[in-house]
Amino acid sequence: MQIIDSVLLASLSKEAQCNSRQRKNYNFHKEDADTLQRMLNAIEPGSYVQPHRHFSPAKREMFIILTGKMLVIVFDDEGNIVNHAVLDSSGNQRGIELLPHEWHTIISLVPGSVVFEVKDGPYNPTDDKGFAPWAPSSESPEAVMYLEKLIAQCIK
Repeated sequence: MQIIDSVLLASLSKEAQCNSRQRKNYNFHKEDADTLQRMLNAIEPGSYVQPHRHFSPAKREMFIILTGKMLVIVFDDEGNIVNHAVLDSSGNQRGIELLPHEWHTIISLVPGSVVFEVKDGPYNPTDDKGFAPWAPSSESPEAVMYLEKLIAQCIK
């Protein structure tokens, strides 16, 4: 049995804050070959997750907010925002499921934000994500401005 408690969430958030990417996973699945990937994903404000989709092989993905607040954005094939949701652990929207073909990103809006993430497996780093060609890579100097632009467009 594995328990998700406030101690685990706080510890994971602290690790994310110390990580150069400002995020940290805690996996519940035992290996990459598992057909159901389950994890906690702590993401701090300023961490940029390049828009991507899980298309080939097709994979559904679900986020359920446990602490904090995160913005999930869905894009069309040209990079236009078609939908978004603010997942808030003290608000009305607590989770979202994404279809395999949907371009998306997730953005932390407050420190200490953690989601429970469920995704079809198996995990293979070479084909898990198809990164959006219209979005800057995470190493790009434009990533910070792009992240700020996305937040400004969705949070009014």
